Amino acid sequence: MLDADEAAEEFDEDDDAAMDSGSDNGAADDDDEIMQEIALQNDSSAHFDTHKDSIFTIAQPPLFPAIIATGGSEGDDAGGIGYIFDSTPEADASPVLPASYQSAPTERTERKGIEAIFTLEGHTDSINALAFTLPNGEFLLSGGLDGRLRAYAQKSKDGRKWAFLAEAQEVEEINWLAACPNPTYPNTVALGANDGSVWVYTIDKESKDPPLQIVQSYFLHTESCTAGAWSADGKLLATVSEDGSLYVWDVFGEGAASGLTQGEGGAYVVGLTSLDQRFAVEGGLFSVAIAPTGAFVVVGGAGGAIKVVGLPRLSSGASSSGASGSAPAGRADAGASSKSKGGKQAGGKAAGSTASAGQAGQILADLQAQTDGIETLAFAPPPLTLLAAGSVDGSIALFDSAHRFAVRRHIKEAHEDFSVVKVEFVKNPRTGGWLLTSCGMDGVVRRWDTRGGTGMANSGFVKEWKGHRGDGEGGGVLGFVQGDGTRIVTAGDDGISLVFEAPIA
Repeated sequence: MLDADEAAEEFDEDDDAAMDSGSDNGAADDDDEIMQEIALQNDSSAHFDTHKDSIFTIAQPPLFPAIIATGGSEGDDAGGIGYIFDSTPEADASPVLPASYQSAPTERTERKGIEAIFTLEGHTDSINALAFTLPNGEFLLSGGLDGRLRAYAQKSKDGRKWAFLAEAQEVEEINWLAACPNPTYPNTVALGANDGSVWVYTIDKESKDPPLQIVQSYFLHTESCTAGAWSADGKLLATVSEDGSLYVWDVFGEGAASGLTQGEGGAYVVGLTSLDQRFAVEGGLFSVAIAPTGAFVVVGGAGGAIKVVGLPRLSSGASSSGASGSAPAGRADAGASSKSKGGKQAGGKAAGSTASAGQAGQILADLQAQTDGIETLAFAPPPLTLLAAGSVDGSIALFDSAHRFAVRRHIKEAHEDFSVVKVEFVKNPRTGGWLLTSCGMDGVVRRWDTRGGTGMANSGFVKEWKGHRGDGEGGGVLGFVQGDGTRIVTAGDDGISLVFEAPIA
């Protein structure tokens, strides 16, 4: 405390107002406080909001598109959780905000959230990968950041009843799951792990052995395996890694039977690493897709880099003729876990085989249309020859593989400057053409006409659906499923799954 006469200098009061006074005359006046109103738009017809935290993954069975599985986290330092629900909206459903979006919690809830029909439990860390097996969706696999792979079996003909079947764990963290479409090997799934390993499992609930059986395991990636994709016929599995490597695995031995494999034990048909400067991508690879024809594989990585690599043509009759035999189990060292299947070191091309090396392993194209990482790649089904690439820079590029991968369209602000998370083609039955659906961290789902069109600088924009909070406001859209395209169901970083009715006009 100081007396007035002890002060070295005395300042007179003036009329300057404190910066945070909220008033031009220096007097605090609550009535003058400026309120900022945020308008939220929700175009959904139903919502599922049981998750307490982000929804990282979403999946849809092939025979019951209304049935949806979601997986995520229960919160910080909590376990993983997942749910199965029926996404069919109620007849009188209207596009109103879920309860968690209401500014006044006491307001009457106008629309109830969808109830879960089954809970996926047992993960001690987030569920970040889900996959229904092919061809009939008999099983659902969940993969977590706890390294656990858990299998659930369908118990009813309508896909509404499920039961836990089995669990396996060989890795610390599972990054992705992909169901194999090979009809000769039903209920088979591949996964990629944070240690770079790749595993293929098959499920046989009638077996006397544990239902989850290892078909193959591979250990050539030296860093985290970031993505994987099966060929359309399910004979080859392509995987990429943060170390910049690509391997296309000969999972069922048809390449080895035709003398087209490389590596110890004939593990793969194509293998490229950053040691090849033509293939090197500084920052690693994050996405991969195999062309519907099986002629080449495309990988996407840091800095917008895209590489196109040729694949061998496998014999269409190898499987039926028994050349590959049954998929062996067990493990081996650095390469595949299978036994030698008659690769180059073990006998050469099978008699009467129509397989050929062709341009296998050759870099057919080096594409650079975008400025940041390629998060997602998708091919349009034949006869279209389009490849869609979604980037962290918010753009979508469409390349034409039939014309030296020329850029047909570059939608530079498809999701403004927020990451594009997923792109996927869907058929337009009215025109016979194909539409492209995309989602991003801006919280919006959009649809594009790949033939072009007017509006949004001739980008081909068709429609958008909103309802999620965008990046910076608690979320974005981390994935979606769309069945035949008439209904889109999302996985929100805000913990909400929204159901959008999306009729194709």
